[in-house]
Amino acid sequence: MRVAVAGCCHGELDKIYETLALAERRGPGPVDLLLCCGDFQAVRNEADLRCMAVPPKYRHMQTFYRYYSGEKKAPVLTLFIGGNHEASNHLQELPYGGWVAPNIYYLGLAGVVKYRGVRIGGISGIFKSHDYRKGHFECPPYNSSTIRSIYHVRNIEVYKLKQLKQPIDIFLSHDWPRSIYHYGNKKQLLKTKSFFRQEVENNTLGSPAASELLEHLKPTYWFSAHLHVKFAALMQHQILEIEHDPSAPDYLEYDIEWLTILRATDDLINVTGRLWNMPENNGLHARWDYSATEEGMKEVLEKLNHDLKVPCNFSVTAACYDPSKPQTQMQLIHRINPQTTEFCAQLGIIDINVRLQKSKEEHHVCGEYEEQDDVESNDSGEDQSEYNTDTSALSSINPDEIMLDEEEDEDSIVSAHSGMNTPSVEPSDQASEFSASFSDVRILPGSMIVSSDDTVDSTIDREGKPGGTVESGNGEDLTKVPLKRLSDEHEPEQRKKIKRRNQAIYAAVDDDDDDAA
Repeated sequence: MRVAVAGCCHGELDKIYETLALAERRGPGPVDLLLCCGDFQAVRNEADLRCMAVPPKYRHMQTFYRYYSGEKKAPVLTLFIGGNHEASNHLQELPYGGWVAPNIYYLGLAGVVKYRGVRIGGISGIFKSHDYRKGHFECPPYNSSTIRSIYHVRNIEVYKLKQLKQPIDIFLSHDWPRSIYHYGNKKQLLKTKSFFRQEVENNTLGSPAASELLEHLKPTYWFSAHLHVKFAALMQHQILEIEHDPSAPDYLEYDIEWLTILRATDDLINVTGRLWNMPENNGLHARWDYSATEEGMKEVLEKLNHDLKVPCNFSVTAACYDPSKPQTQMQLIHRINPQTTEFCAQLGIIDINVRLQKSKEEHHVCGEYEEQDDVESNDSGEDQSEYNTDTSALSSINPDEIMLDEEEDEDSIVSAHSGMNTPSVEPSDQASEFSASFSDVRILPGSMIVSSDDTVDSTIDREGKPGGTVESGNGEDLTKVPLKRLSDEHEPEQRKKIKRRNQAIYAAVDDDDDDAA
């Protein structure tokens, strides 16, 4: 099965599908599946644009609305996760996943599905420690705080994914797993993007939650985006061959283990902004293991009448953008999506949005906790959890804004490929400051390790053979394309103009726009 992987999409579906068509004409055959690693921007109308965490003058409709309206249809099955530049109100309608347009499927806050026997999982958003232990309390209309916190990863999703026991073939995240840079050509990465050096040496670049999932799930392939840096632990090409089950159905399927976990953890859902910890084996919780049992999976199968096919039940839930009739004052509504209603009814769980609406009516919770966003969770009166996914007290650097001095034509992904039954190998240049809480992340399959001097290019051709150099889309050596990053800690007096395809989104932002990248 030929799988194409895209980094940040930014709503430019026409260009992406045109590129796939070109690749098909030049390659050995058609692409069977497209995976997108966030910043998908499923923008339906002007109201959706206002829910995207970028300055108003940089909000552009792009081309997704044409697929939402039915004017066009995705030529290949497309699966995606959310990033930190999304029409958050749209994706919030589908917390457990669903169709945002015909043939375009969102994996939800976290999710696992199957296609042709290939098991694909993912987690949406980016890691920010001060929101990690909160519930999903945000709902439209968002304020200046919740428009950002809405896409921050929460511990409940990590906890659910850590209940998985069966092997994962492909996993998607938007931000990089922390420490992944130790398993590719780190020397070349730092030569190209020198401003990452301090964070890499301190082991604070990326998401500790994603690192924990990488260590726990050990998927065959892991793909991330967000930082707009070409870096691969092994793989360079965005179209790859994935072994699949020829006897498996040629349609998207629910994953029975994941559905069973969703059903089991439904009572753990929190829709407040208060900090909380997941159940653990510390004597305080009657239950802490929510992994799928044979009995539980049997019950779920019976609820679904032994039919795991994802229904093609997309429906339009909001007015679609009409270029001839701009609607700049379109009202923002917290919607209940019929896909989610149907899914929850089948599984016997409660829609997060139904819980939110009920809580909003009772307590007006949607804006109640925004003042906590600037407070680190370890400053709360609540005891810190000993459970390993409680990473809220750990320092993590997720670069919020990337700026280029020279033009770069395309975004990219960081990808990791692990072989099966390979011995564990520890890289010789591992940073001495490696976080003790995640020290076991370094025990990864040997196929992810490059030579000890870190000077060999970590790329392979389409058949999996080593060789080649990492280049930008126009053939330039990426070592000649310097990058500069802005963050709250290092704010230059004057920001340089950005020259890139996505300059509209990655241009200068207000100082308090801490997640606009």
